[in-house]
Amino acid sequence: MPTFMENVALGTPMPKFKLMGVCGEYIESDMFHQKPVVIVFTCGHCPYVRAVEERMLALAREFIPKGIAWIGIASNDPTLYPDEDSPEALCRRIHEKNYPFPILFDETQEVAKSFKAACTPEFFAYDSNHRLYYHGRLDDNWKDPSSVTREELREALESLLSGKPAPEPQYPALGCSIKWRSS
Repeated sequence: MPTFMENVALGTPMPKFKLMGVCGEYIESDMFHQKPVVIVFTCGHCPYVRAVEERMLALAREFIPKGIAWIGIASNDPTLYPDEDSPEALCRRIHEKNYPFPILFDETQEVAKSFKAACTPEFFAYDSNHRLYYHGRLDDNWKDPSSVTREELREALESLLSGKPAPEPQYPALGCSIKWRSS
């Protein structure tokens, strides 16, 4: 069932995190000092993530060289979809799809809660002071790339790099709910 995201006010500071990547590297928020950052909550099994994955990867490949850091965070309980959401499965996917950014494993789900993340894929873009600049969807048609008329995340990142105010309105992400642990 699709889930809409929680409203997080623009200008909200980026929550601090230190997580192990699904391929074994530790990454923490402090590593991106004075650098804009895109955080995407993602997973392996969600049809919404799979539908936008190639567009997301292309966008990351375009904006990482322009100075924007990009991080994926997987917060799902992997016991529900072990063949797709486990760290091992996600590491394989990173290599198969040649991801230009790491995916971090949020085992305790505390990082997702601190961001107020609700679904996958859900995008948070922070300015160089790590204040929320954009929160929402990739574009206006998750299902059919040929029907996309607005690339909201791209537009936001272009505005961010140009020093313009955050774009308005911002539209909520739509996707699979984060699979929270039962205990």
